[in-house]
Amino acid sequence: MTILRRALAQVRGEGLEPVAQPATPSAPVPAPVPAVPAAGAVEVAAALCRRFEGLHLQPYLCPAGVPTIGFGATYYEDGRRVFLTDPPITRERAEALLQHQIRRQFLPAVMRLCPGADSTGRVAALVDFAFNLGEGNLAASTLRRRVNAGEWDDVALQFMRWNKAGGVVLRGLTRRREAEVQLL
Repeated sequence: MTILRRALAQVRGEGLEPVAQPATPSAPVPAPVPAVPAAGAVEVAAALCRRFEGLHLQPYLCPAGVPTIGFGATYYEDGRRVFLTDPPITRERAEALLQHQIRRQFLPAVMRLCPGADSTGRVAALVDFAFNLGEGNLAASTLRRRVNAGEWDDVALQFMRWNKAGGVVLRGLTRRREAEVQLL
């Protein structure tokens, strides 16, 4: 069974521990907020990223013309951009970059921008979307508005609108959006 299939099976099953934000003792107790199993979402999103980004140990230009390395990293942990002249990295380093990006950048962005995402699968799909297309595209999207309005019937259609680069439908992006929609 592939990592992605195991992750999908885990998302569909019970037993994931939700992660909730604790209230501070001095603050009034807020209304209950649905807990989101963020830890499970990280692994599912990472599996999607590995599958669709592929592993490149040497820097390369992605289809958008951006220098990239590992599993789609365009920046290192210290904020430096990737350059085509950078030395190759190991698989372990690529995995560390992927985990760093998901945990430090894209998961927090999704949690901030999409509080309406209320399940592991939904959070993971949005994290992968943001990883692929950027936090800014998620922030400005109708997809985000539909998620936060709880209009889940339209969310899948909104995901599928993001399958083009330069106005051309790309098979890889269509497959990636389909995989994300499976998590909803």
